[in-house]
Amino acid sequence: MNPKGEFRKSLGLIDATALVMGSMIGSGIFIVSADIARNVGAPGWLLLVWVISGIMTIFAAASYGELASMMPHAGGIYVYLREAYSPLFGFLYGWTLFLVIQSGTIAAVAMAFGKYSGVLVPWISEKNYLVHYGFLKINTTQFIAISTILILTFFNSRGIEQGKKIQNTFTLSKIVILLLFIIIGFAFSQHKPVDFWSATQWQSKTEIPIIGFALVAALGVAMVGSLFSSDAWYDITFASGEVINPKRNIPKSLLLGTIGVTVIYILMNLVYLLILPIHGHPDGRTIAERGIQFASEDRVAAAAMYQILGNSAAILMAVIVMISTFGCNNGIILSGARVYYAMAKDSLFFKSAARLNKKDVPGVSLWVQAIWCTILCLSGSYGQLLDYVIFAALIFFILTIMAVFILRKKWPEKERAYKAFGFPLIPALYILLCIAIDIILLIYKPEYSWPGMIIVLAGVPVYFIWKKFNQKST
Repeated sequence: MNPKGEFRKSLGLIDATALVMGSMIGSGIFIVSADIARNVGAPGWLLLVWVISGIMTIFAAASYGELASMMPHAGGIYVYLREAYSPLFGFLYGWTLFLVIQSGTIAAVAMAFGKYSGVLVPWISEKNYLVHYGFLKINTTQFIAISTILILTFFNSRGIEQGKKIQNTFTLSKIVILLLFIIIGFAFSQHKPVDFWSATQWQSKTEIPIIGFALVAALGVAMVGSLFSSDAWYDITFASGEVINPKRNIPKSLLLGTIGVTVIYILMNLVYLLILPIHGHPDGRTIAERGIQFASEDRVAAAAMYQILGNSAAILMAVIVMISTFGCNNGIILSGARVYYAMAKDSLFFKSAARLNKKDVPGVSLWVQAIWCTILCLSGSYGQLLDYVIFAALIFFILTIMAVFILRKKWPEKERAYKAFGFPLIPALYILLCIAIDIILLIYKPEYSWPGMIIVLAGVPVYFIWKKFNQKST
């Protein structure tokens, strides 16, 4: 019997690992390699970008496990930042997560589902409007995207068991499908990569060779796509309160999930390189002439599959992406609501979000999240907002890994069922790599860096206003 008003311990190691892997694998692996190829222009560097991103993700997971084992509570990173620094730092993370990171990702993934649905049902199109009245415009793609958000929110509001079943089913499905894609790709490989390390970059409609620091900078910029294709692996920590034996199962699920996805991602990119040339031209008439760099709408996986299966590849890839994005969004929707629940318990979010419903899940938090995601879908601003917070999100990752060092001094006697692997070397190396990428983004992508920081810093006055309002209410 579950005590009233408490989370149900329902997620075992397999469930937790499915949440890690399912939340990571969305639509990114099918498209971002095109942008990476335009930045580095050589097979070796393309693969290295994915390898470094994978290693960084595994390093981070190996470090986060210590924090999760110390504080197995709903909220994850929000709780870690609150305890290591102050409630303000926790709030700024939660504020950015709700405003952009989690909600923007949900909106973007839902829209990807809607767009690929249009391949199967032509009625679903961004040009086909259901409502077109003044500022209110709802096309059929948005309608499908919003519908999936509401459907998944409804199922997750019916209890953790419902959310777990959906997650396990779709995660297993997408892993099996991706492994089949990899096997077929290797079996039908037609292309041998050449000029393995001759790095080039597209600038001003021209491909130019790059060496030295220019190459380092290109790698840093290119890693944005691969890192965020590997993002959301930490979402299981948001739902720590529902994991069975969290001190053991969360660290294990983080490592198993991140290693598994990293291997799949690297193999997927090997398949791309064995089927398609990396170099291409935007005006290329055939898939081979466009290459990985200029695959139509950056759909590299679809282009690779077309080379093997022909016209039927479009429908098959649409189904694959729909399965992948639907399962991905279930995990993100499930986990994100737990952060806002934890914030509400600290009086830093809507008070009603601090309650669990009859099914022992944060129902109000789930529906508030769904409403904001719906607004982002209708506004069409989710993609731009996500670009803006890339820089800031890396700062939060740096602060979270630094929390491992801080809490070892602050709480030396606290039980640690799991200790960060390779401490202090591996956590320190992860921090240095994140700092290096942020510096590169600050120099080469200032149009994304500064707006992201403004979004985060805008939460500072909100924090103090919210606190003052709550004090008056009390």
